Amino acid sequence: MGARVSTPEKTWAPQTLERVLIEHPLLKGCQPRYIQLLLGCASNVRFAAGEIIFRQGDKADLFYLIRQGRVALEIPGSASGPITIQTLAEGDILGWSWAVTPHRWHFDARAVELTRAIALDGACLRDKCETDHDLGYEVMRRVTQVMEHRLQATRLQLLDVYGGVPSRGG
Repeated sequence: MGARVSTPEKTWAPQTLERVLIEHPLLKGCQPRYIQLLLGCASNVRFAAGEIIFRQGDKADLFYLIRQGRVALEIPGSASGPITIQTLAEGDILGWSWAVTPHRWHFDARAVELTRAIALDGACLRDKCETDHDLGYEVMRRVTQVMEHRLQATRLQLLDVYGGVPSRGG
């Protein structure tokens, strides 16, 4: 009988906030001075499996850089239960509504499993972006890529759920 080889399970190791920001895909390649500005708005957070992170319509004052775990973005209220639009995981950003007036969530977000993230205070970041327009441009350039990806995922999921035919054009 052959020996069984087991693969080591990925473990979570604490890191400094600065290191997490530098290494997160959203901020990869960001100037060090921008990382320093973002640190003033950042904190570690943890969500248990099943925990609601935010609800559609509530004030959007934070966004999250997911470090570990999975989060379901859902449209609430359908007859058969919530519709999962997208499941986010390590390296993803959760939430962009903090950047767009009136700063209200457009979906529900629920931790599918234990999730660790960096929370960034949206009001703090908006203030820093207003003061430093170069930072503001850099943040918005990166966040709009996330917005476009999320809108496309929503469109595809709704087509799948409702069996629609994609329309042509932008």
